[in-house]
Amino acid sequence: MSNDFYSGIYNPDVLSCLANLSNDEVFTPPEVANSMLDMLPQELFSNPNTKFLDPACKSGVFLREIAKRLLTGLEPILPDLQQRIDHIFHHQLYGIAITELTSLLSRRGVYCSKYPNSVYSVSRFDDAEGNIRYKRIPHRWKNGKCVFCGAAQSQYDRDEMLETHAYELIHTTKPEDIFKMKFDVIISNPPYQLSDGGGNGASAKPIYQLFVQQAQKMNPRYLSMIIPSRWFAGGKGLDEFRDRMLNDDRIRVIHDYPEASDCFSGVQIKGGVCYFLWNRDEHGDCSIYSHKGDAVQGPIIRPLLEAGCGTFIRYNEAVSVIHKVMAKNEPSMETLVSTRLPFGLPNTFKGNKVKNSPSDLLVYVSGNDREVRGSAAYVARNVISRGTEMIGWHKVYIAKAGSGSDSFPHPILPKPFYGAPDTVCNESYLVIGPFKDKQECENVMSYIATRFFRFLVLQKKNSQNAAKGVYQLVPQQDFSKPWTDAELYAKYDLSDEEIAFIESMIKPMDLTGGEE
Repeated sequence: MSNDFYSGIYNPDVLSCLANLSNDEVFTPPEVANSMLDMLPQELFSNPNTKFLDPACKSGVFLREIAKRLLTGLEPILPDLQQRIDHIFHHQLYGIAITELTSLLSRRGVYCSKYPNSVYSVSRFDDAEGNIRYKRIPHRWKNGKCVFCGAAQSQYDRDEMLETHAYELIHTTKPEDIFKMKFDVIISNPPYQLSDGGGNGASAKPIYQLFVQQAQKMNPRYLSMIIPSRWFAGGKGLDEFRDRMLNDDRIRVIHDYPEASDCFSGVQIKGGVCYFLWNRDEHGDCSIYSHKGDAVQGPIIRPLLEAGCGTFIRYNEAVSVIHKVMAKNEPSMETLVSTRLPFGLPNTFKGNKVKNSPSDLLVYVSGNDREVRGSAAYVARNVISRGTEMIGWHKVYIAKAGSGSDSFPHPILPKPFYGAPDTVCNESYLVIGPFKDKQECENVMSYIATRFFRFLVLQKKNSQNAAKGVYQLVPQQDFSKPWTDAELYAKYDLSDEEIAFIESMIKPMDLTGGEE
């Protein structure tokens, strides 16, 4: 009877349609919501006292799918359907909508009426909100930024008729006071980012971690959220969050989708997405599932922080490869890679197209000539504010931004190119070196071109950015000779299965031709 109750009303499933929309506030497909609910102990849905909260309601899909399970699980206890419906909706399901529009959509999805005090609501409330609240919250501005979420005042200090996107959960110091009750389960797909005003309005600050942190303050028994996977590697606003998460042994399950479109059809999110289960009362290693297309690898039960390398190894199939590489205890390529702004020249610096003085240096910048890697210009030597010791090196340049599409197999890195002495670059590139001559640089580039090299980079690279730290797991080699994948596979005794996985993930790289 309980399944008939919802299936008769939702035909076709409008939530499945909405899940195909693409923006920073991605709608959750019902099948994904149910996969997240499957991670919970199912006896929760047979307990009339279990309380559930979605603190970032958009379509109401989590509350709706929870209601379906409760309608079945509570039938032996509350056999009368209407009594069961009233109990579930009034005493077990709660939500905080992120906008006024999504509050109406969520109520329509859960109560079958956008106004739960109307005659059309499956369970009548005394007010128009029911248990899915929406309250317009102001940002708290200081020096042009919101002190809670970091949003730019120039972008979100709006007229009262417009949404401010000041989400209630993350704009309070006491989230537990919103409903003034304890929740057994908090489950959600929160908004992912907000404009921080940088880059002429194009720069955005991640905010999903704030939802996780606020939910943990409420101390639920279980917490599950679906969020971008960029936190695996840290980065902009995420380093502290990453460290806290990877050192929290109450994270019991992670489902990782390196290609977001495998989870959210038609949606591209750099670095993919994941959902997790945090269990307040249980500690131990984590069950990790890796999703690729329709295939699932796992669970592999392992610590989030891999012993010896202090990082999270995203792909289960990569763990054995990492162990074999680390067993040789070789120095890391990271020590040969410069930090960003190697010569103090920002991205906006494009140099002079002509040489004005015999002492001018050749400078490689992006964007001047797409037919060659590292478009060339000139810069006066006295303009170089840092990295002067690298000017005379034989070196290798490589772009600090990734390359290629969002799907696998993927090139992971753009093509490197040789940097002769008396050359420099702007912020678009990193410097690898020093090396004794051009031939040694070419041998290094042959190593970078291997799938093996770029597969190890992938383990630390969960966004387009390829800064110095992504090279941590890559070992140095004898650069008196060039390298091939076959030699590296043999050196590290990789199995046929390990090789097949590497080659399924990484595109071949041809060092001839133009920039990728």
